[in-house]
Amino acid sequence: MTITRIDQGPRLSEAVIHGDTIYLAGQVGTPGESVGAQTREALAEIEALLARTGSSKNHLLQATIWLADMADFEEMNAAWDEWVADCPPPTRATGEARLADPGYKVEIIMIAAKA
Repeated sequence: MTITRIDQGPRLSEAVIHGDTIYLAGQVGTPGESVGAQTREALAEIEALLARTGSSKNHLLQATIWLADMADFEEMNAAWDEWVADCPPPTRATGEARLADPGYKVEIIMIAAKA
């Protein structure tokens, strides 16, 4: 089975395709923006990466969402709900964690199937 890496850097690849499964690196928005804005930016980047890997949000399998503060859960969910309104939602887990930059409020990691 082949492994294809998309936007491979010295530390990580933005996406890895193994067989019919696509693994995306954690996506974030612009530091300092609201959690809603950061969520929308991260989801837009996820959608672009899925397109580049031959998939779409209709083929999502799993999402892991990290919030810097669980008090932002509802605001993040509002942006999430808009995004998944027209597709079958994946399984999902959401937790709180200190993110790589204090300006980040949300990081979203996805696994999808190839279309």
